[in-house]
Amino acid sequence: MLAPIGLFYGSSTCYTEMAAEKIRDRIGAEWIDLHNVAEDDIALAQQYDFLIFGIPTWDYGELQEDWENIWDELAQLDLHGKTVALFGLGDQEGYPQWFQDALGYLHAQLVALGARAVGYWSADGYEFEESKGLTTDGNHFVGLALDEENEFDLSDDRIARWCTQVMREFGLQQ
Repeated sequence: MLAPIGLFYGSSTCYTEMAAEKIRDRIGAEWIDLHNVAEDDIALAQQYDFLIFGIPTWDYGELQEDWENIWDELAQLDLHGKTVALFGLGDQEGYPQWFQDALGYLHAQLVALGARAVGYWSADGYEFEESKGLTTDGNHFVGLALDEENEFDLSDDRIARWCTQVMREFGLQQ
């Protein structure tokens, strides 16, 4: 039996995986099936009406390797009628010109595949120079922006608030 939400993530250093687990635990394990894109077929995403995707930005605005490896398969999915929320990890201080760029790439890809995106997150309180992960007005990220490198102490609160927001926007009130 599938849970209502499929959460797909890629993680090289375990930080995105740990964030995915925190999101699952916050919302409830009965609500979410976790999928590591390095191990599970991305086509499984088509089985869920509600999706959460997690992606870290690497180096100079690059995709994390697991996402890069499945990017072509992702582009073949039909996500019409699906509702998606995204979270990303990045480093505001080490890579301020590319903070959350991969989040923006993934968002653009999912919307192009027909998904409806929710879970946008205020950019207030972050300090970076540029990001492809921002909405066109520049006031919001296209998903939850986490910085485990410099603001790990803010992550649990951000995750809690974002999970409440996403469940409301999914129409799956707890």
